[in-house]
Amino acid sequence: MIVHKLEKIWLGLGMASLVLFLVIILVQAIHLGHEPAASGREFVDPELVDKHETFKNPGLHKVEGKDWDYELVFVVSAFNYNPGNVEIPKGAKVKIIATSKDVNHGFEIAHTNVNFMVVPGHISTFTKTFDKKGEYLLLCNEYCGMGHADMKSNIKVVDKK
Repeated sequence: MIVHKLEKIWLGLGMASLVLFLVIILVQAIHLGHEPAASGREFVDPELVDKHETFKNPGLHKVEGKDWDYELVFVVSAFNYNPGNVEIPKGAKVKIIATSKDVNHGFEIAHTNVNFMVVPGHISTFTKTFDKKGEYLLLCNEYCGMGHADMKSNIKVVDKK
């Protein structure tokens, strides 16, 4: 097989660009310390969620000595967010902690940047400061069964008391 000189040049340029792109990706991944989000590195047995210390009492809890003001704990299961309705003080920095008891669910607070997956056995977290007063709809954006369309919760941001 005879390979024309121009074909060799184009093959060489293609291989060189491929190697260059791979080197750039490796440098960014290793040198700049890129890694997957910390969310989902903690685990809980889906059958024992109700007995786990974090998920025994779902809801909004004031915390001290952390980078956030409140922890909002959700237990997600078939077509249900527990708690169903939550009131958060305006300006509060909230760490949302969630897990699922059954299947994959989505966790999206409409009109915010809060959007993550809730996977059985994984503890998912997201930190958000709620600066705007109003009501926010919490939706499941991952199809989870027949009642998926009715799976929602309400988060109300109110003036501090």
